[in-house]
Amino acid sequence: MPAKAPDISRKSADKLAALGNRIRAQRKAMQINATTLAEAAGMSRVTLHRIEKGEASVTMGAYLSAATALGLELGIIENVDSQPPDNRDGMIPARIHLAEYPQLKKLAWQVQGVDSLTPTEALDIYRRNWRHLDVSALEPQERQLIDALQLGFNEQIGNDV
Repeated sequence: MPAKAPDISRKSADKLAALGNRIRAQRKAMQINATTLAEAAGMSRVTLHRIEKGEASVTMGAYLSAATALGLELGIIENVDSQPPDNRDGMIPARIHLAEYPQLKKLAWQVQGVDSLTPTEALDIYRRNWRHLDVSALEPQERQLIDALQLGFNEQIGNDV
C-alpha cells in the first residue's frame, strides 16, 4: 500500500505534477510502454503511474530513477538570490525581485500580486515601457540587470543606458 502523501504546498504539488508530466511525455515520445520503463527503473508499473501523476508520496529516488532510465537530466538550480549583489555582475538571476529594482517596479505597476518576474517578463516590461524609464535614477544594480538582459537576449532595449 502506498505511503500517505505528505502535506506540501500548492507550488510544490504543481512542480511534482510538471515533473510527472515531463517523465510521461518523454516516455511517450520514446514510444516506451509503462511496464518496460518501470522494469528499467527498478520499480513497479503502479509506482511509475503514481510518478506520472505527480504524487508526493513517491520517493525522490523513484522520480530520479524514472528520469534517469529515460535519459532525462535533473539538476539543482543554484539560488542566485543568496549571493550578494556584487557577485552577480553580468549574470541574469532566475527570478528578478521587483523590490531590488525600483525603476522596474515602477514600470511593472500593472502586474498585480507579483514580487518577482522571469528575465523574459522583465525584458518585455523594460522594452514596452522604456520611454517612461528615468535613466538618470537607475541604480548601478539595475543598470547591470539591463545590461545583462540586453547581452543575454542579444537585444537592445533602449539607447540611454
